[in-house]
Amino acid sequence: MSWRLALLTVAALAGCALAPPATGPSALAQPARSGFEDMGAAVQAMQRDDGANPAMLWVEGGRQLWAQAPAAQSKACIACHGEITGLRGVAARYPAWDATLQRPVNLGHRINLCRQRHQGQPPWSPEHSDLLSLEAAVGLQSRGMPVTPNPDRRLDPSRERGAALFQQRIGQLNLSCVACHDQLAGGRLAGVLIPQGQANAYPLYRLEWQSMGSLGRRVRNCMTGVRADPLPLHSEEMVQLELHLATRALGLTVETPGVRP
Repeated sequence: MSWRLALLTVAALAGCALAPPATGPSALAQPARSGFEDMGAAVQAMQRDDGANPAMLWVEGGRQLWAQAPAAQSKACIACHGEITGLRGVAARYPAWDATLQRPVNLGHRINLCRQRHQGQPPWSPEHSDLLSLEAAVGLQSRGMPVTPNPDRRLDPSRERGAALFQQRIGQLNLSCVACHDQLAGGRLAGVLIPQGQANAYPLYRLEWQSMGSLGRRVRNCMTGVRADPLPLHSEEMVQLELHLATRALGLTVETPGVRP
């Protein structure tokens, strides 16, 4: 559990009051705000500078994986999709519908499906470094573009379930995502700013982790922090929640690969 989540746990158990935002209204009534805006200048500079952003090491690994066949009998990604630069805008509209599975999938799951269906290789585990590398390299192609939730109407029921999951109280602390990241966003807990929890920079390098990580990993951290059973990575419920988070991020641009404290 992160130290921020530990503070949340202690505060909830002790019955401590959470300081409301100084401006009064909840984040629901405010424009979407990237977590980048709430970071210190040094971390912001790290994300801005590709030479200093540690996530670019994974991006470079992803570029190499894009051009290499995973096995002698397999094709490389570039053989079907062309240069990775041609994928501009793709990451901005995920999660998306998979016709074979008849359910939405996020970008990491899509990469794994391509690996299985078209390269004849076993899927990587959800937080595998190679998977994060390819996802970051693909995501980089959409950096600076607006987050554009996929308009496919087949996603609507899943989007609605994701919104319900965001509002559902869970865990021993009986808290919901909306309780902190909408209703108390901009306030402070033990001096620490409560962010909106926007998902426009994943996968990202987190200084606390000293590594890259997916959005699912961050969501699971929050769930563990409120003492709930975390959703499995790439599960249908997790992707439903990610669909809602993409809708919340309207007005923001893709920052992949981001850096966070």
